Amino acid sequence: MSIESDIPQITALRERVERVFGRRLQVHADFLALVSEIEAAQRQHISESTLERVWGYSTRGYGRVSLRTLDVLAKYAGSDNWTDFCLRLKSEGVVESETFCCDTVRSSDLHIGERLRIGWQPDRVCVVRYLGDNRFIAEKCENSKMREGAIFSCLQFQLGRELVMDDFVNGATAHIAVNKNGTSSRCRYAVGNRHGLTILEPLQE
Repeated sequence: MSIESDIPQITALRERVERVFGRRLQVHADFLALVSEIEAAQRQHISESTLERVWGYSTRGYGRVSLRTLDVLAKYAGSDNWTDFCLRLKSEGVVESETFCCDTVRSSDLHIGERLRIGWQPDRVCVVRYLGDNRFIAEKCENSKMREGAIFSCLQFQLGRELVMDDFVNGATAHIAVNKNGTSSRCRYAVGNRHGLTILEPLQE
């Protein structure tokens, strides 16, 4: 049995899973880490490719999700199974608030070279260009700590929602910190923490 992947309950489930996980699932390493956590907690295996399709990270996205996958994710999020998760949502009265009814641009829907104009309070405005593989480069920045040439990864942009940029390298002078054990420290940069993005406009060439 499988369920349509675009229903609001699945949107809510993704957010609940990310709350338990402790961060948004934005890069391949995040999905690998979640696979390990699920296996340790439940002794159930879900491949990272399946999770990436559920989150829209994979370009091979599909329109339905298996009930087994939903059961495992719902249990990770604190419910007994998918049915129990949906019943809890209904009793909490939060399903509608979890649908994120806002303008959204998914990285997987963009073509290389396409540009977006984004902004957040009080007066930050940036133009970013899609590089492929969920990666972007900032071409123009106004009143922002993010500088031209900054590179980051992102799965989607949502108007009115906080934007978290992963693997963030800020312009030509940026560097990736190296820890004492010799491993690199990947940076994240979040904007619109309180009011989300106030501008989200695809730019026509």
